[in-house]
Amino acid sequence: MRKQNRKSTQSGHAIMEFALMAMPLITFLLGVTSIGFNLGRAVQVAQVCRDASSMYVRGVDFSHPGNQAILIRLGEKLGMANGSGRGVVILSKVTYISQSTCNTLGLPNCNGNKHVITQRIVVGNPNLRSSLIGTPNPLLIDSKGLVRDYMTEPTAVANFSDIQLYENEFAYVVETFFSAPDLAFAGFSNGIGNYMRAVF
Repeated sequence: MRKQNRKSTQSGHAIMEFALMAMPLITFLLGVTSIGFNLGRAVQVAQVCRDASSMYVRGVDFSHPGNQAILIRLGEKLGMANGSGRGVVILSKVTYISQSTCNTLGLPNCNGNKHVITQRIVVGNPNLRSSLIGTPNPLLIDSKGLVRDYMTEPTAVANFSDIQLYENEFAYVVETFFSAPDLAFAGFSNGIGNYMRAVF
């Protein structure tokens, strides 16, 4: 009788030990799986960024809906959609304005000796993330994405330190962001995702 009680007690301890060990192990396994998926997503986001920047620097007009559809197809597997979804591609054309040019043109409040954004096109979900190099006033952006009054408009000044441009030089900047909903669990922000930037 005593031996039987001892066996059932040992069996109860084993179940308790398994339950205590299973909880952290399952949590760890879920975390590793999510991070693995996110690393794979990061590679895909980098590829979308490289493809978009390669086309943009070669003169593809992304203000045209047909060309925007190409970017949507590139990011489709990551959940990108036109005007919505889980991805956004931000295209910016940046140049440099010297103070001497401002003096020659006699422009008041000119953005002399600063990098400025001359074009801004956003494809995908614009609410996901804003550009890290700045956001020109939307009222100054025309249907081609060109920024009017960029020489004097304060919001057109770019937070751009990747390279130093000279007068009449341009840099093409592509920023991509895709959200990672599988990482939006306890302890993580809902805005977490993969951000990539390419400059040509």
